[in-house]
Amino acid sequence: MATEIKAPTFPESVAEGSVAAWHKQPGDSVERDELIVEIETDKVVLEVVAPDAGTLTEIQANEGDIVQSEQVLGLLGAAEEKAGSKASANEKADAPKGGEASDSAQPEAPASSGKTHEVKAPTFPESIQEGTVSTWHKQVGEAAQRDEVLADIETDKVVLEVVAPADGALSEIKVEEGAQVESEAVLGIFAEGAGGDGSASVSASEPASDASSSADSGGESEQVGDKILAPAARKLAAEHDLDVSKIEGTGKGGRVLKEDVQKAVKEGTAKKASQSAPASTPAQAAAAAPVVEGERPEKRVPMSRLRQTIAKRLVQAQQTAAMLTTYNEVDMTEVMSLRSQYKDTFLKAHDTKLGFMGFFVKAASEALKRFPDVNASIDGTDIVYHGYQDIGVAVSTERGLVVPVLRDTDSMKIADVEKQIVDFGKRARDGKLGIDEMQGGTFTITNGGIFGSLLSTPILNPPQTAILGMHKIQERPMAVNGKVEIRPMMYLALSYDHRMIDGKDAVQFLVTIKELLEDPARLLLDV
Repeated sequence: MATEIKAPTFPESVAEGSVAAWHKQPGDSVERDELIVEIETDKVVLEVVAPDAGTLTEIQANEGDIVQSEQVLGLLGAAEEKAGSKASANEKADAPKGGEASDSAQPEAPASSGKTHEVKAPTFPESIQEGTVSTWHKQVGEAAQRDEVLADIETDKVVLEVVAPADGALSEIKVEEGAQVESEAVLGIFAEGAGGDGSASVSASEPASDASSSADSGGESEQVGDKILAPAARKLAAEHDLDVSKIEGTGKGGRVLKEDVQKAVKEGTAKKASQSAPASTPAQAAAAAPVVEGERPEKRVPMSRLRQTIAKRLVQAQQTAAMLTTYNEVDMTEVMSLRSQYKDTFLKAHDTKLGFMGFFVKAASEALKRFPDVNASIDGTDIVYHGYQDIGVAVSTERGLVVPVLRDTDSMKIADVEKQIVDFGKRARDGKLGIDEMQGGTFTITNGGIFGSLLSTPILNPPQTAILGMHKIQERPMAVNGKVEIRPMMYLALSYDHRMIDGKDAVQFLVTIKELLEDPARLLLDV
């Protein structure tokens, strides 16, 4: 008796999902709890596992199809059953088992063991709806070892890695770089034990109307003139408007790989000749030349998913919150004196440098305990008071701003804060932060001072109701005990949601942080 394979029960905030990737094809045997298909929602990628051991007999929802919560995706038969007349008419392929292949069958990769796997996007967290295939590290036919990275999926928060399920090679790429995918969407097909020339593993009869691909199978090379370009190379060459005839291919049969295009971009050897510019020598063409008078060059590139999300959230914060900002300034003399006195001892004891952020996090934690409204959030018509302090620290990366969260900062030591922030910064720049590390948070600190900002107005990080902005430390003449002294001063800015926080509390909160930093002993004495 066939067992129904159903989509998971979606969270309340998720209306529907998309079949991202089938990791098994009709006729493939599966073990209990083995991953069969991935469903990508607008927030996460959900994994669907086998409810029992058996054989996948039918796929009822193809990759790219929109499905509802608990919708039947396919049928699982007994272990001895094979795909037969029950197979859906709209299936793309049957896994090659006995050497026979129909026009719609998936081609078997050369030297393959015969077992194929679906390469799926990861299961996205609830807060992530979809992602973008940013990079394919392997092309069709290229050998890969188990757990080796095949592709990167860029979401609005992190870059997720898709690894090889076994030793073998990609036999098909279904989703090209730049395409949007949902949680658990099928990205390609992986054949165990396969390797060698990828061109042998792509069927000439494969349908070109695959909804998840913009050109043939997405992994098939395209011939431009007398050059054969890999999909990633074709995309990169188009982005930089290169003359592909000038790019030397280093792949098999002279195929132009992504690395070849990257080299051409770096060396400037494949630029298209400008029709409006005067003729120049190759040496002149390769060198950067001033803009010809009358030219108004423009470059259009797609906005990254992270940048789109940042833009959306910033606008949302300004449109939905009654945001105000209060300012103050803090004399950093005592903090800087402590750092200077103990920096070497601190480094030896904790194997990390003593920075400023540790002081600010601890000061903010204490202030949040004294002013619970600042540590609260608004959920519809409810106010949620948090009995803990989870402080997000804004980290700038090439992809955009991310905000990993320090958990239970009240119980953290300054050394713990400094170590965690260093780790966050490194992994954020490498795209290795986990989704769970950027979720939650009751308060945020952002430091524009590292870029030279003297004063700015930070924007709220919903659903939080306040954010602290640090700025550049700058020496200024200050009146101290009736005398003018040069002091290292920093402007502080606290943006807050006036729907939740009264102006009096916001001002006193910021004054508390100022006092704790100007007399750091208060942090130890809790006064």
